[in-house]
Amino acid sequence: MNASNESLGSASKRNSPSTEPGESGARDSWLLSKVRSLLGDPPVEFTIRGGDRVRTVKAPVARVTFASRKSLLSILADPWVRFGDSYSDGTLTIEGDLVELLETIYRSSAMGDKPSRVRRAVDLLHRPRRNTLAGSRDNIHHHYDIGNPFYSLWLGSTMAYTCAYYPTPAATLDEAQTAKMDHVCRKLRLRSGESVIEAGCGWGTLALHMARHYGVRVRAFNISHEQVAYARERAAREGLAGKVEYVEDDYRNISGHYDAFVSVGMLEHVGVRNYPTLGRIARACLGSNGRGLIHSIGRNHPARLQPWIEKRIFPGAYPPALSEMSQIFEPSDLSVLDIENLRLHYAQTLRHWLALYEAAADRVRAMFDEKFVRMWRQYLAGSVAGFSTGTLQLFQVVFATAENNDVPWTRAHLYGS
Repeated sequence: MNASNESLGSASKRNSPSTEPGESGARDSWLLSKVRSLLGDPPVEFTIRGGDRVRTVKAPVARVTFASRKSLLSILADPWVRFGDSYSDGTLTIEGDLVELLETIYRSSAMGDKPSRVRRAVDLLHRPRRNTLAGSRDNIHHHYDIGNPFYSLWLGSTMAYTCAYYPTPAATLDEAQTAKMDHVCRKLRLRSGESVIEAGCGWGTLALHMARHYGVRVRAFNISHEQVAYARERAAREGLAGKVEYVEDDYRNISGHYDAFVSVGMLEHVGVRNYPTLGRIARACLGSNGRGLIHSIGRNHPARLQPWIEKRIFPGAYPPALSEMSQIFEPSDLSVLDIENLRLHYAQTLRHWLALYEAAADRVRAMFDEKFVRMWRQYLAGSVAGFSTGTLQLFQVVFATAENNDVPWTRAHLYGS
């Protein structure tokens, strides 16, 4: 249903619902009330098609309609996965703004009690997929290798699939993605002639930007075949193949020595147990004046990714808390220099992606089917809600080798002209 791992706790008493008996009688009213309570008693109207409904004292932000008692019972058995599946297959429909509905549910859920016994039991059934060498390839293939033409419909001209940076709220998506790349390069203080290793390069946009505008040589690792093929073709077309090397391989096989290490949007796919390995690799490839940056979706506290997202969209993904990210730096004696949270920038990025996605919905439907259209709409809308409500964070962490004294005194280099 969403891109968060909200605790859908026991029922709150703050908005006691009223019910209207329908042809299914008191039992359906009770089932609807139960779903509503599992979601934190949000100001949302729940109803069965042609039957009972559960209203809220407050004006509802949306109406959620279940196709039948069977679909309602299915959701009650596993709401954290089957709510999303029901929306995707059309047995659950929504009247109202999807983002606003999910934001409302996130906020209501966050105000609930500790996770219920049902939630804890369901969590045991949905263990995330591991990011072994083979598992990581399968996980990445599931999400990123579904076709470059699909992603090109809604990522904008940069093909950057990570949080943008908006110098002003009015910036366009492409302007903000370019500003993000410059923001990263300034944080790394790149100098012409230096070498950069990139772990997880997406469609290659950042590597090309670093080479073209900052005069560095880049070696970029990625295990998505589709993305690497796209990046190599683009580098050749733009005359940068001699400055950027795209390697179709796992980050765990990085070798060599470089001036800077950068990873934007890969850490979510690494897995916490592999963080010390990532740190060792970063330290081993950096010289005494080495520095690096890791950009990742995160949390305010350790928590798993919402089960539907992990199961249907991002297998093996996990957004870490800062306390968990420390396992990258501390075991390898890497010094954290700066942490910035771009949470609201990611909410804005996702709004732009969602708008482009909706404009291209007919083309997506022709590529796949209606279920796919609804599934990815839900994923993007839920992600907007996750960042706008603070369920998810976006961390940029700058670090350096412990002996590196060539570090900035201030942040003037980030914002000066």
